[in-house]
Amino acid sequence: MKHSGRKAELLQLYKETKITGGVYQILNNVNGKRWVTSTPNFRTMNGKKMELNMGGNKNAKLQADWSRYGEEAFTMEVLEVLERKETGYFDAKDALKKLEAKWLEKLQPYGEQGYNRPKEAGEHGEAGE
Repeated sequence: MKHSGRKAELLQLYKETKITGGVYQILNNVNGKRWVTSTPNFRTMNGKKMELNMGGNKNAKLQADWSRYGEEAFTMEVLEVLERKETGYFDAKDALKKLEAKWLEKLQPYGEQGYNRPKEAGEHGEAGE
């Protein structure tokens, strides 16, 4: 019965682990192109890597380069962690959208510089992608 005690301990530890989100990039070290996106949980970065390795990413240009150059040619990097307010109302989804917009403006990962598509007026971003 020791095994079930360990399982309960791990489950409790998982529940207590603080979920951290923010903005990250996938940088192509061969050509310098980058893809910038936000996520409510940085743990999804591993899923994104697996998706790319399996050839299932929706971003065709990023997927093509990943398939061409391989995982070793890319770096995944957290750009900024979303700071959550401890008290009062906090709209994490809106805060993530604003944080992503800030980094898209700063890095301009469009065209020859990246894999993002410029947002159309009124269009929502790819937050949580």
